Parts: sequence; C-alpha cells; structure tokens
Amino acid sequence: MTQVLTVGVGADLVQRFAHASNGALLNLGVESLDAEGGLLARIAEAGSPQVVVLGPAVPLERAFLLAGHVDVAAPTTSVVVVAPADPDLWMAAMRAGVRDVLAADAGPGDVAAVLGRAGDLARARWEATQAGTASRPDHRVIVVASPKGGVGKTTVSTNLAVGLAKAGVGPTVIVDLDVQFGDVASALALAPEYSLPDTVHGAASNDPLVLKTFLTRHPSGLYVVAGSESPAAGDAVTAEQVGRLIETLSHEFRYVVVDTAPGLSDHTLMALEKATDLVLMSSMDVPGVRGLRKELDVLQELGLVPAGRHLVINMADSAGALSMADVETTVGAPLDVVLPRTTAVPLSTNTGAPLLESGSRDAVARGLQTLLGRMLPDAGPRKAGLFGRLRAGSR
Repeated sequence: MTQVLTVGVGADLVQRFAHASNGALLNLGVESLDAEGGLLARIAEAGSPQVVVLGPAVPLERAFLLAGHVDVAAPTTSVVVVAPADPDLWMAAMRAGVRDVLAADAGPGDVAAVLGRAGDLARARWEATQAGTASRPDHRVIVVASPKGGVGKTTVSTNLAVGLAKAGVGPTVIVDLDVQFGDVASALALAPEYSLPDTVHGAASNDPLVLKTFLTRHPSGLYVVAGSESPAAGDAVTAEQVGRLIETLSHEFRYVVVDTAPGLSDHTLMALEKATDLVLMSSMDVPGVRGLRKELDVLQELGLVPAGRHLVINMADSAGALSMADVETTVGAPLDVVLPRTTAVPLSTNTGAPLLESGSRDAVARGLQTLLGRMLPDAGPRKAGLFGRLRAGSR
C-alpha cells in the first residue's frame, strides 16, 4: 500500500488518489506549506509517506523548489506535481527533483499509474539506502593524471572514452575534472548545455535519473560531464561533491573516465580514492619525467595507486636526448604505452575528432588502441617493460 500526502490538490483528483491508495491519504491545503517547518515538517507529521502530490494551488516555481528540498532531505519520498503535460516542463520538473507530472483532469487509470511508479521509486530508493552503495566489481573508474600540463592528457582521456564507448562493452561517461580550464567538450566538438557544477547541485546530486539529464551525448554513444563554464564556477565545486558524483556514475556506467587538472588537486585526489585504474602520463622531457617520478612516489605514499596502473609517455621523439631506458630508470617502473609525436594529434584536437573515432591508422592511434585494450574485458596478460612493451610506432 502506498501512502499519499496531497497538498493544494482539487477535490476530484484527491478522490481519485484516495481510491488508488485504498484510502491511505492525507489531504492538506496549500496554507500548510507556510506553517512552521513547511513541507518537510508535514511529511514527517504524516509518517513519511511514499508519495507527495503538489497540486495546481502550489505555483510551479515553488513546487519545483519544494521538490528539490524533499529530494535532498527525504529521498525516500517521491514528489508528483499536477501540471499540464508538456515535454519541456516535464524535463525541468525532473531536473528539479520531481518524480512525475500529472494533468489536473487525469482519469483514474492515469492516477493509479502515476501513483504506482512514484511509489515503486520511493520503495526502491529506500531499499537502496538499506543495502548500501557498493560498486559493481566489473565497473571501472579510470583516472588520467599528469604532474604538469601540456602532455596530451585530454587527448588520451577523450580517445580512451570514445574507444570504450565504441567498443560496445558497456555504457561509458567521461568527467572533465579540470574544474577551471577543462576542454573535454572542445576536444569532442560538443556545445554542452550543462556542465560540471550542474551535476553536483540540487536534485542531480542525489538522483541518477536526474543526473543523466545533465549529461551531454557524443555521437559515439559516450556521455560527457562537461567542464565548468568559468574558473569561478569551477571553484564552487568541492572535492566531496566530486566524490559523490563519481560514486553515482560508477553505479550507472560500466566505465567512468576522469580527465584531471595537472598536479594533485583535492579534486584529483578524491577521484583517485574512487579509481580502479590510473593512467599516469608525461611528455618525454627531463622535467616531465622527473615530475612523473615524484607524483608516482607521492601517490604510493598516500596509498592512491590502484591495481590498474598504466604509465604512458606521450610525444616521444627519438631525436631527443632521452632514451626509453633513461625514462624507465628515472621513473623506477616499466612504461606501458609510448605515443610518438605526430602531426595527426593537433589536427584531431583542432577538429574535435578523436583518432579512435575517425579510424585513423596513425602511430598514435595504434598506441591508443594498445591503452584501450588494457581496459577492455578479457584483455589477457599485459606486457610491460622495455623489451616486452608494445611500442606504438613499431608496426
């Protein structure tokens, strides 16, 4: 039996809800919202009903605001709003935290259907709170990091994410965690309507269904949490919010790829706490390689190097002063993938067409395929080390 609290709902519709709920209904006037404690207090007084219905007497703007409060403070209660059927309104309602929209003249069948959906969702969320939120073992959170900027981190992140999405092994999302100057959307030629701050505030921070409406879809099937529109907006995102976002996404997507800012910010460290894989990158120069060693040492001391560790050197140049043996000696670990310097990468970046989307046969694309293969199921034993490593440009 689903318990219902109606507020500001017309008499005829109240009667239909009473019938659909077998009389498990409490009806209040809109003035009850102005009493001490507001709607949340009325929900508590009513015994935390599974469904709250806000009628036409409650202005839509206020109804949406109340729904957001309920979604955060009483997540096991579903809010239904009585309003005209309109796709744009329905989308705005869902983003606010509303679970369903019902027309004022809805018949008994529609009322019963809405009540059933809202009640089922409320019970499912209650069961989820009891069961905990352990991540599925076959889901992976892949964090791409580097000690300094300009090493092609976003290029690798976006290609890896697109490659996973196109591989068809499970839904994939990429998170642009360079909170101030992220450019994942640009690298994918996307013009997102929503960005990272939208996904960590309000109803989106508590409900996966709402969260998905703030993601941008790439033609490859990849979902994108785009970077902040401005540094100021990015600064408003906390590490704790990032942790909750990645946790939620890891339940909804088999692969979560996280493109981070250079260095070890609080946001990056939080992402690494959730990571199953770390792709640690550097360019092939002395400062970059030394920085890679320092960052790896720090992460090992913090216990933040996951079992899936992948060391990548980008923009490798045989004409440089360093050899691969020099790099591995300095880092103190074998390299897993080496990506050569080619002209294909700038063209790919400037056009927003990842190499693994376009089917390029460039040497870098082959190296990216090698990295992709390390993330796919049943990838087989991994080769590593100076002589066992598959070099991107050796074919």
